[in-house]
Amino acid sequence: MQIQDSNSMINHLRETGQFLALSRSQPTVFKEGATFSLDNGTKVNVLGPGVLSFTPQVPSGKAIVLSSGIHGNETAPIEICEKYVVDILMEKITVAHRVLFIFGNLPAMDSATRFIDENLNRLFSGAHTRPEVNQNSYECSRAKELEQGVSHFFRAGDNSEERYHYDLHTAIRPSKNEKFAVYPYLHGKAHSKEQLSFLLACGVDTFLLSGSTTTTFSYYSSQQFDAHAFTVELGKVQPFGHNDMSRFSQVRDTMERFICGRNIESKPFKNSDFSIYQVNQVINKSQHDFTLDFSDDLPNFSDFPTGTLLAHETGAEYRTAHDGEAVVFPNANVAIGQRAILTVIPTTLN
Repeated sequence: MQIQDSNSMINHLRETGQFLALSRSQPTVFKEGATFSLDNGTKVNVLGPGVLSFTPQVPSGKAIVLSSGIHGNETAPIEICEKYVVDILMEKITVAHRVLFIFGNLPAMDSATRFIDENLNRLFSGAHTRPEVNQNSYECSRAKELEQGVSHFFRAGDNSEERYHYDLHTAIRPSKNEKFAVYPYLHGKAHSKEQLSFLLACGVDTFLLSGSTTTTFSYYSSQQFDAHAFTVELGKVQPFGHNDMSRFSQVRDTMERFICGRNIESKPFKNSDFSIYQVNQVINKSQHDFTLDFSDDLPNFSDFPTGTLLAHETGAEYRTAHDGEAVVFPNANVAIGQRAILTVIPTTLN
């Protein structure tokens, strides 16, 4: 169906809920944005292709960002968030809080690739302006658009609102801990045990505490807007339509309860319920011959004895420094200067 104007676009969304499909097939329809209300009083604000927010008649003190598809081939979170958007537009569920949905890399979804030219999740906090970044790439302009969208959303609310951002992903490789979250560097602020308990209710029991600034989407929201923000890894990459959605039942139900203001049964925080890690080494690729010294299908969080060779390149070898030091996100195919491996060691929260 070819959409001709904003009125037909609004009618199409109200009748079908197919915002993501229309964003992918006819993105220019949303270039000017649109605002309208559902019959239940929910205000819909379309900010652009793949970006829209919902505001209930009586907002109740929370502003929530749910982003997915920052990498286009990470399909399960996209399918989860698309279902929420369809159900809200079709008035099958009603939000109790302001919620912004972001479907990140639309062309990469169509090509079933992680990205087109640049890794979008390395371009936030202004990194899209760096001289080494391809300024003509889709990802460069998209990072700027998404920063503006998040900024507009958070600034549109009351200053007393509690802010949240869950950037939902799936990992390239399997993981010994299937669902895990990266907690951005907090610059000395305390980690939220309440948020860890909430994510445990979502089925996420493993956390990686970042120890430095990054250019990820979740760090942007955390640092710029003091949001509770996480990069949440929900499993392994699968093609659209090939995800076993029963594996995501906890996160689907708990997130829906959260955005709709329904009761969530979460346990009080106990370190024993979690596997918590802190970053020990960030290993960046410096040479074209950078090579991993373990299997390409090694699961995330696999650990090694002290002194184990993890990777090598001309002029350097990289080894573990602790017994039980584990690897996360190993990827030898990143660009020169980008992170190729994180190593982590167990820790606890005080």
